Amino acid sequence: MEYVIEMLNIRKEFSGFVANDNITLQLRKGEIHALLGENGAGKSTLMNVLFGLYQPEQGEIRVHGKKVDITNPNIANDLGIGMVHQHFMLVDKFTVTENIILGKEPKKGLKIDIKKAEQEVREISERYGLSVDPQAKISDITVGMQQRVEILKTLYRGAEILIFDEPTAVLTPQEIHELIGIMKTLIKEGKSIILITHKLKEIMEVSDRVTVIRKGKGIDTLNVSETNVNELASLMVGREVVFKTEKVEAKPKEEVLEINNLVVKDSRGIEAVRGLNLSVRAGEIVGIAGVDGNGQGELIEAITGLRKSESGTVKVNGKEIQNHSPRKILETGVGHIPQDRHKHGLVLDYPIGENMVLQTYYKEPYSKAGVLNYKKIYEHAKKVIQEFDVRTPSEKTLARALSGGNQQKAIIGREIDRNPNLLIAAQPTRGLDVGAIEFIHKRLIEQRDHGKAVLLVSFELDEVMNVSDRIAVIYEGKIVAIVDPKETTEQELGLLMAGSKGKGEGVEKHV
Repeated sequence: MEYVIEMLNIRKEFSGFVANDNITLQLRKGEIHALLGENGAGKSTLMNVLFGLYQPEQGEIRVHGKKVDITNPNIANDLGIGMVHQHFMLVDKFTVTENIILGKEPKKGLKIDIKKAEQEVREISERYGLSVDPQAKISDITVGMQQRVEILKTLYRGAEILIFDEPTAVLTPQEIHELIGIMKTLIKEGKSIILITHKLKEIMEVSDRVTVIRKGKGIDTLNVSETNVNELASLMVGREVVFKTEKVEAKPKEEVLEINNLVVKDSRGIEAVRGLNLSVRAGEIVGIAGVDGNGQGELIEAITGLRKSESGTVKVNGKEIQNHSPRKILETGVGHIPQDRHKHGLVLDYPIGENMVLQTYYKEPYSKAGVLNYKKIYEHAKKVIQEFDVRTPSEKTLARALSGGNQQKAIIGREIDRNPNLLIAAQPTRGLDVGAIEFIHKRLIEQRDHGKAVLLVSFELDEVMNVSDRIAVIYEGKIVAIVDPKETTEQELGLLMAGSKGKGEGVEKHV
């Protein structure tokens, strides 16, 4: 059997903590090989070893059967290995082409031959069906397009083996569908792919084989055609996983959030929320279903004080809060799990412990007369970290050193621990594995059962269907229908999300 990559008994430690415990992974030519594991299981670490960002303590790597030492990413590139990182490595102010050629600029005399580069980028883009505009500025293109630029970057450098690190964590369902098509095209063109993911459906759809790792150890390598979602889930988590969220019937009480005729503009000055009406009551979860870009982000930012609204009202417990400062809004009993954990959720260069008191550090017991009490801050952080199973070497570890999923669990723990009357959860399980998703869904339902109001915004239709008591469909900045998850289907929701008239059309009332 010809392997293009062999990672044999790889061991990687970080100051005594074993991230990879003698793991073996073998990639065949022309296959999509999934690397599956929980958040913090060591998947990204293993791939960072292959890409030369980390050096292993033990084990060896072979490329096309030959032992190699990959001491930095340039050597990986020279060996035909490219990596599409989960958090993109792009310069916002540069164009697509400028990003792609960075460090590999074609010269014409002493000058960079940008025209030649653009032509090459266009040709590669067309060959693999990437549809990227070589002259577009990174800051002006969607997240899905930015990811395609990362893929182009690896192809421009001649990659034959591509590592995709959680590539669908930041994509909409439509973009995921397109990415799967791109990956299949890459394979047809003779490339080989390692796909780091914990989305089981995607593994079943696109992968040939899967290697499962748990807590840093290799558990098994299986042919995807001979396994199923339930077997993979229990191998990954080490126990049976329940996919259907158990919950009793909601008992909604008084209105907590009331939005009337809200109008909010996006950053280009165009109305993104256009006369929106919505209410959420104590003791219920209202899910917002919609295709990305229909005003969800602007709506959440307007409720939480991160964006000014033009007109209309937002009331929490009967008090108007629109256009108040974020701190003032949080103090009225609003919790916010933000869509972008890096931008609005964490200060990455602070220890995770200090991130646990970002909204409360100025209050006792965390500070007195303007002096911070670090002992109390870290005691509190320890409690939240334990309760929400945040996997970190210590509460003093910098937030940026945690895996994406553990960063997310830390934010969710912080927000729920504050015990808000209204919890706004935007993409709360983005980038989480099935075990963590099950845990978070339970916590959201617990909040509801404690009489809290929960507003859930998610692009994952099965999540909205599974967790919500009512589903509000948003289209072009308005709520176009409110439906009961027990009486609707994903197909019907999909039609409403696309603006098609269907059952409940225009029903801006409680069901």
